[in-house]
Amino acid sequence: MVDTHSRRPVEIWPLVHAERAALATDVMHLTDEQWSTRSLCSDLSVREVLAHLTAGANLNGLRWFAGVVRCRFDFDKQVAMRLAEQLGDAPAETLDRFRRAVASKSKPPLPVIAMLGETIVHGEDIRHPLGIRHDSPIATLTRIAEYYRSTDQVVVAKTRVKGLRLVATDGPFTSGEGPLVSGRTLALIMAMTGRTRFCDELHGDGVPTLRDRSPAHDTSTPK
Repeated sequence: MVDTHSRRPVEIWPLVHAERAALATDVMHLTDEQWSTRSLCSDLSVREVLAHLTAGANLNGLRWFAGVVRCRFDFDKQVAMRLAEQLGDAPAETLDRFRRAVASKSKPPLPVIAMLGETIVHGEDIRHPLGIRHDSPIATLTRIAEYYRSTDQVVVAKTRVKGLRLVATDGPFTSGEGPLVSGRTLALIMAMTGRTRFCDELHGDGVPTLRDRSPAHDTSTPK
């Protein structure tokens, strides 16, 4: 992502912080029932996904590796352990912990762009089942779409869209060659990362292929 005026790369951490702050505002007034709503991470509630985001914002490379060793290199167990650490005793505590992590620059051994992707994707995992609409800047979404279409590092995405032509209808993102998959940039991102219900928003001959390459249900474990 480049500032078209200065031609300098745009810093990513401020984008992460802006997306976290927006999410904290969106969930500020949830009821207990809404906090318990099943997220798009099908085994986790809205509240648990928020705790997962807090966990990621409180890890550094050393703590991440120590957790992996403690969990005997069971990465899913490590994710669950860190989530539980940040859940708290009540939704208000879960939200308070997330708010305190909004401006954090701590991260596991991942590129900063992956942290931005996690915030956007998991933010939608939370918002979508609750009917909350959030419009991230199209430049931010385009950068995330470009990141996911080029990597399987955090979640299988590059392999999922191989041989497909992706075209955003609300921004400049395009990628690949093959059968067409078109739609909103956010819907493309969510489908790329395995959220099958977003395939319903997409159009083109490549949509059935993208759906077939995704889980039978939405992603069960956040990474």
